[in-house]
Amino acid sequence: MLTAKQRELLIFIQRKLEESGISPSFEEMKDALDLKSKSGVHRLISALEERGFIRRLPNRARALEVLKQPDDVTASRAAPANDAVGGMVTPPRTMPEAANDVIEVPLHGRIAAGAPIEALEDSQSLPVPAALLGAGEHYALEVSGDSMIEAGIFDGDYALVRKTDTARDGEIVVALVRNEEATLKYLRHENGKIRLDPANASHDPQIYADHEVQVQGKLAGLLRRYH
Repeated sequence: MLTAKQRELLIFIQRKLEESGISPSFEEMKDALDLKSKSGVHRLISALEERGFIRRLPNRARALEVLKQPDDVTASRAAPANDAVGGMVTPPRTMPEAANDVIEVPLHGRIAAGAPIEALEDSQSLPVPAALLGAGEHYALEVSGDSMIEAGIFDGDYALVRKTDTARDGEIVVALVRNEEATLKYLRHENGKIRLDPANASHDPQIYADHEVQVQGKLAGLLRRYH
């Protein structure tokens, strides 16, 4: 059996999910239940999780899923079998997917925004708000160098990259040079060659034969951490 506060919180979470598809924040839950601190919310969430009423979604910040409701709430929401509109049975409402997801994307070392350097492969990951990513498979690279600063890309930024092996002229790409070095640059095709352009007037373009350059992804977004 749930305590009054546990029941109140469960109903509040369910209502917020139905209204917006977004789990309420701990601050919202604290205010809704008139609690003095968020530690009380943490205790209630843990209790509901232990009793199988909710679960925390993996790799997603704040995202909660309601697995079941108290019996009295479930009964009051149950529609009779002949509940119909125009002779059609009304289907149950589909819960919207949580919109505050955070996705863990692979973090593949550092990438040069100056002269090419080796792109490291490792097992690290980076939490990224899903809203920053579109369709497709993504990975992240830490930027090293200053050759893209006029495009707003700075040393220490995290480049969010959508995997692809094609790109149009003028797009910022991760280019693998001679199968051993990777760099972040604007892509240009010029006289049968590939030109990788920086976004810094003090840096020169890099020109390679077409077969020396492979596109490994296109820039999809940036993350910047402030220390």
